[in-house]
Amino acid sequence: MKTKIPQKLRRGDAIRVLAPSRSLAIISSENRHIANKRFEDLGLKLSFGRHVEEMDQFSSSTIKSRVEDLHEAFQDSKVKAILTVIGGFNCNQLLRYIDWLLIEKNPKIFCGYSDITALNNSIFAKTGLVTYSGPHYSTFGQKLHFEYTLEYFKKCFFSDAAFDVFPSKQWSDDEWFKNQNNRELIQNKGFYVINEGQAEGIILGANLCTFNLLQGTEYFPNLTGSILFLEDDYESLPHTLDRDLQSLIHLPGFERIKGLIIGRFQKASKMTKEKLRNIIKTKKELDRLPVIGEVDFGHTDPKVTFPIGGKVRLKAYEANSQIEILEH
Repeated sequence: MKTKIPQKLRRGDAIRVLAPSRSLAIISSENRHIANKRFEDLGLKLSFGRHVEEMDQFSSSTIKSRVEDLHEAFQDSKVKAILTVIGGFNCNQLLRYIDWLLIEKNPKIFCGYSDITALNNSIFAKTGLVTYSGPHYSTFGQKLHFEYTLEYFKKCFFSDAAFDVFPSKQWSDDEWFKNQNNRELIQNKGFYVINEGQAEGIILGANLCTFNLLQGTEYFPNLTGSILFLEDDYESLPHTLDRDLQSLIHLPGFERIKGLIIGRFQKASKMTKEKLRNIIKTKKELDRLPVIGEVDFGHTDPKVTFPIGGKVRLKAYEANSQIEILEH
């Protein structure tokens, strides 16, 4: 299947916000106001799916409502990009009901992370459309320390040029949405090389436990020639990551992947550099792969935006490491 890269954004373009996982209703008015102003400053015009504020017992809405909003957004020629409200737990419910041909015929930017990983990879697998793991609409509600996230959002969506991913100077794992002015910043020590080497390949993955939900289905992408970007949230303790990663390794075709890039873990996961290194080093299937960790994506902030289905070049060396997004 031919890979399709959607058109980049320009000032004046329309953005549609959808809730394929949890509802917009859980986002505070303060955070919405900040997010709306950020898009206004970018020159982008926001609109919202008709059902984004519906909310059930899972803080989500019906499959029908979510699929209707998704189809309407892709069908609307005025909409140039789709951004998800926030993550959650259930967007894989939608996969059987999506009109994949509609998406294939109306390619446009689709961006989100966490639970949205299921849609990102499914869309690429079923249509060849490059999607994006990056900030949600809700992420734009951060009042402080948003510059790095915004910089990489613009690098990915407003230009075709290749770009390097550099470590942020500081990062955070605080509940910023509860108290915007009380932020706890941590000095970033940079990328962490576990296995040295270099590779070039197609980006797949993102949130590991969600990516694994696609195993054995028609929605799981072809691993051949890929470099996996993998991260997980506070619920992924070291033993959880170990078995989730092992599940990937057991897949037919895993031997054809080219490298691993691992996002930063939340503090509650109790993952350390030493524990991560031990997990990687106990799996002989990974010995041949360059592996790098502590990269700015996942459930901490700030975060880069990167293309699922795009191309990346990885150089993992203690003296000189580089992540270059080549096509996005």
